[in-house]
Amino acid sequence: MTHAARSAHKIRTEIAQLAAKLIASEGVGDFLTAKRKAAERLGLRPDRGMPTNIEIEAALREYQRLYQSGSQPDRVAALRRAALKAMEFLAHFRPRLTGAVLHGTATDFSEVTLHLYCNVAEDVALHLADAGIDFEHSSRTIKTGPGESREFPALKFLAGDTPVVLVLFTEALEATTPLSPVDGKPMRRATLAAVRALLDTGMGSGSGRE
Repeated sequence: MTHAARSAHKIRTEIAQLAAKLIASEGVGDFLTAKRKAAERLGLRPDRGMPTNIEIEAALREYQRLYQSGSQPDRVAALRRAALKAMEFLAHFRPRLTGAVLHGTATDFSEVTLHLYCNVAEDVALHLADAGIDFEHSSRTIKTGPGESREFPALKFLAGDTPVVLVLFTEALEATTPLSPVDGKPMRRATLAAVRALLDTGMGSGSGRE
């Protein structure tokens, strides 16, 4: 490896490590924002030599292992229990758990993200309203194919002190798996049964996948 290559690798590593810290300890919500902020704090241009999202996720796992091993696994377990309760309540809409709570990289700032299926978005809103749950309308942009993204309606509410985001897909899309924003591969998602099994086995890293 040349000197220039070693320097570039060192810069990418420094950005990834600081981005991981920003996500884990300051609540920066997404990898792109985290690495841009990290580059700026390091006095580097935020558009050159940036680490990939895969590198950011690896750095986040390492940061949590080194500095949050006493609390982070318990936080993940608590969020998964909250996810399970929400999925049981929303079972009619065939929920899938995804994101950091499933992956085992959740932080104190993480949301529980569920994908639901219904042809009429108002059905989910009515289900929440009938249960006396206050919610707000939102949206989420999700990769649906290589170089393709779509914006989907979403609802957000609090389950105790845990934010839960419901991303609403039409039933026609149930056989289609969105792509991961980390590696571009089919997104890892877990059914209600898989999340229940995950908690029963006490696994920390997550194994339930469609």
